[in-house]
Amino acid sequence: MARGRVESALSIGGFVVAVVAIAAMFYGHALVCPNPVVIAVQVLAALLMIWARLTFGVRSFHAAATPTAGGLVDTGPYRYWRHPIYAAILYFVWAGALCHRTPVAWAGAVVITLGLALRMAMEERLLRAQMPGYVEYAARTKRVLPFLI
Repeated sequence: MARGRVESALSIGGFVVAVVAIAAMFYGHALVCPNPVVIAVQVLAALLMIWARLTFGVRSFHAAATPTAGGLVDTGPYRYWRHPIYAAILYFVWAGALCHRTPVAWAGAVVITLGLALRMAMEERLLRAQMPGYVEYAARTKRVLPFLI
């Protein structure tokens, strides 16, 4: 298998694992929370995802880690996060897990984090190799927590 195909397969696998874990948290009643603070965090996470989708456009809907046409996006939330969509998912999920504190919530949050971490790593590997300017962009932005991680 060529290197790009391996990264794409791993990226898709990470995404599928995350989606299944999100569904498990939802059906296990461990994702959404009635606490007003958690609701605020989850609403802000959803708004971040919408902002990122609007900034990146339709081209962000791809199954694999393959770089999309149109060049590097470094405006909007991408000015602060390399992966604002995945960050939004993680904020939403961890807010729910911290609220519920059940085995399903903790396991789901950890599995989702690992799945998305794999996806981010595979996307970044391909982007570093194929997207002009990505190395410099990655040096000045953080993956999921602006100014920290």
